Amino acid sequence: MRRIILMIGLVMAIFPLLAQNAGQISQKRLELIKKFHNEFEQKIALQNAISNNSINALAKNRTNVGKTDHEFKYKVSVKGITNQKSSGRCWMFTGLNVLRPAVISKYNLTGFEFSTNYLYFFDILEKSNLFINEVQKTALEPMDNKKVEWLLKSPIGDGGVWNSFTNLVDKYGFVPKEAMPETYHSEKTGTLNKMIRTKLRENALVIREMIAAGKTGSEVESTSTQMLAEIYHLLALHLGTPPEEFTWRFRNSNGELSEEKTYTPQEFKKELFPELDFNEHVMLMDDPTREYYKLYEIDLDRNVLEGKNWRYINLPAKEIKQYALASIKNNNAMYFSCDVGKQLDKKEGLLSLDNYDYEALYGVKFGMNKDERVRTFASGSSHGMALVGVDVDENEHPTKWLLENSWGASSGHQGYLTMTDEWFDEYMFRVVVKKEYVTPKVLKILKMEPVVLPPWDPMFAPDN
Repeated sequence: MRRIILMIGLVMAIFPLLAQNAGQISQKRLELIKKFHNEFEQKIALQNAISNNSINALAKNRTNVGKTDHEFKYKVSVKGITNQKSSGRCWMFTGLNVLRPAVISKYNLTGFEFSTNYLYFFDILEKSNLFINEVQKTALEPMDNKKVEWLLKSPIGDGGVWNSFTNLVDKYGFVPKEAMPETYHSEKTGTLNKMIRTKLRENALVIREMIAAGKTGSEVESTSTQMLAEIYHLLALHLGTPPEEFTWRFRNSNGELSEEKTYTPQEFKKELFPELDFNEHVMLMDDPTREYYKLYEIDLDRNVLEGKNWRYINLPAKEIKQYALASIKNNNAMYFSCDVGKQLDKKEGLLSLDNYDYEALYGVKFGMNKDERVRTFASGSSHGMALVGVDVDENEHPTKWLLENSWGASSGHQGYLTMTDEWFDEYMFRVVVKKEYVTPKVLKILKMEPVVLPPWDPMFAPDN
């Protein structure tokens, strides 16, 4: 109470000075500002502790330690933990991890991994092509045009979402990890991204100059093809060459060795999933900054030129949970993304609003809700994982959720993160579920004309 009274007094004292000094920090104003800190009880002890220690170590809420177990009433049958290493390919790992359990079950395997490197190669190639095409369309716009600036700031990157994953699989199929294993640069993508971004920006200037000079469409197309050939070359040097066909056999959990077969990537997809149809999935998002029960689409938020944009139905988190619960009960993992860095106890593998008490440590209130955090860029989806488990109370209401991560088995709780139901409300942003678990009333929203949003909106950063 004393701190609240002090703050009110400071505001009342400062208010007249604002008009006098037009927002400057005058000496008188500085003295009033310093007063809050100077009158803070135990400021010396706090200053000594905070300036010399990790904030999370000091803010860790001891009353929350040991209160969350990692057991779940309902859990999808999953095996093995993947590791994206130093790359932003979480969305790709997550998409593949959603499909992995079905492969393991189908062939009675002890474990299985797809080649993320294979899809990553074509992801960057396709993103480069999309960039070049958009540069052509905006070639006569000034350099400070909003769209031109957005394109040049980040021509390509590792990030993506569910539709990026499905665009790639539909076009290129997939291969097992051993057919195109990871390389140094697929696991540490910083240098590769830097090189390709630099080349694409250089290409953009060339294309703009050609179009401004009145070059023909065929001339621009020929130049663009050569540019993409150089990008392919750079990718092949860093990642290896994608196989056009490969041989695969497996040993099942009974020790039996299968017959060796030769596949193309599309044939392999057909072998594993004869009836795979990503149109049977729907992305649900909780975006509190926009009207619920509407369909939205993010312009240019895709990786493949002819592919699908990011499209979602906006629903409250409470409703999304119902569909997620039904999916897990039926042994179906889901693509899930969130603001993973908020209140994460990485060592414990726990996402809980009670992990750290920053307000008690600093004596300063942090009071924004989810809507306010999104609108001010303080929060947004940053990471994708597979949603694979849920625990419930006696009334079958969720109490906590289980996420299969892609940070390796030594991260979190044996590679998994446990998320409280309250944390789900605040920091979950999107879940992809099969339509069979969603009510017909909600699915009707898919027939609406989508509200098209710009790709630079604060809500639509890709998962990394």
